Amino acid sequence: MIIVTADSIPGKNIITTIGHVKGSSARARHAVADVFASLKNIVGGEVSEYSRLLQQTRDQAIERMVKDAESKGANAIIAFRIQSSTIAQGASEVVAYGTGVFIED
Repeated sequence: MIIVTADSIPGKNIITTIGHVKGSSARARHAVADVFASLKNIVGGEVSEYSRLLQQTRDQAIERMVKDAESKGANAIIAFRIQSSTIAQGASEVVAYGTGVFIED
């Protein structure tokens, strides 16, 4: 599946625009990560536990977006965007979305 942030794919012809495709994932921190994060606040540096959690959440949201696109008959996604938000204390949601299209191979 080709995924681009642009409104077209260089060298490819869009045959059909399928429409909006999306995927989301929500995850919460856990107590052990919070302890390590608190220590990092004292000494400084990257909170790798949170970085890993957010990367896994992004990956899952994108995977779900691709499955949504495939289920609708798309073989590529244009105008791809990703957004995150806090939905509760200690919990974040990541939404991946774009426009599903069918391109000529």
